[in-house]
Amino acid sequence: MAIKLGFQIPKFSFGTGVEKLFPSVIAQAQEAESAGYDSVFVMDHFYQLPMLGAPDEPMLEAYTALGALATATERVQLGTLVTGNTYRNPALLAKIITTLDVVSAGRAILGIGAGWYELEHRQLGFEFGTFTDRFHRLEEALQIIKPMIDGERPSFSGDWYNTESAVAEPRYRDHIPVLIGGGGEKKTFAIAARNADHLNIVASLDDLPRKMKAMAARCEEAGRDPSTLETSVMLTVRIDESLSPQRLPEQVSGRMVVGSPAQIAEQVQAKVLDAGVGGVIINLSSHGFAPGVITTAAEALRPLLGV
Repeated sequence: MAIKLGFQIPKFSFGTGVEKLFPSVIAQAQEAESAGYDSVFVMDHFYQLPMLGAPDEPMLEAYTALGALATATERVQLGTLVTGNTYRNPALLAKIITTLDVVSAGRAILGIGAGWYELEHRQLGFEFGTFTDRFHRLEEALQIIKPMIDGERPSFSGDWYNTESAVAEPRYRDHIPVLIGGGGEKKTFAIAARNADHLNIVASLDDLPRKMKAMAARCEEAGRDPSTLETSVMLTVRIDESLSPQRLPEQVSGRMVVGSPAQIAEQVQAKVLDAGVGGVIINLSSHGFAPGVITTAAEALRPLLGV
């Protein structure tokens, strides 16, 4: 199944006690499924991100949460937006994602990126390295993960990782979709062109036409038809008829759409779909957990996306 309309849960600060935290997550995933979203994502972080809250705000480990959501949903695809490659050995990640696929009866998505949040790495003891290091590690990791999740038994010896006839069984499907997330037109897009089924573009809305041209160029360099690489963009959505898109703070305006449901749909059509991007993955983090808002957003966006 393609990713046309996804829902991301980036915050777990719902103003409840911890005993109601995960029931609130389940309720959001179930509402998203009922409302017609095709996928549900969580972040792969251990601390909350600086643009969303303090580091010690609630943050669930991604794959434990997704495994639980697999038993509470029936149709939506489940994944991270995106897994930090630096946080797990790639053979372990292959085992995790194939297990999620079994538990969910074939609904796992492997979202993956190079990793970037230095504070998390430093305080928790993960090796951060340089920007170049992290991209080299990601490319090595994919040479292990992709064969394993496709049922092969790779032996690999690299600068960062080693395997010997590595096995990931059981597997539910012959192929699990691979999603690469990021905005780098040279490194990230090139890795996606060579390895991914889907590219989630992290960029300002005004930059999307240029990003799509760069994506096409990287595909052509890799000998790939650009139409075979699905694309989406992640957006923060705020449904509030009193807010005008023209009055948003500059630091958030590029990746946020606000207004009435109709105004939000107009912005997504003009800024995302008309730029050639195939889908959107939205979060409603500024609403907290507000039952009904997930459905309202879906009702505005589904007609545009044919889902």
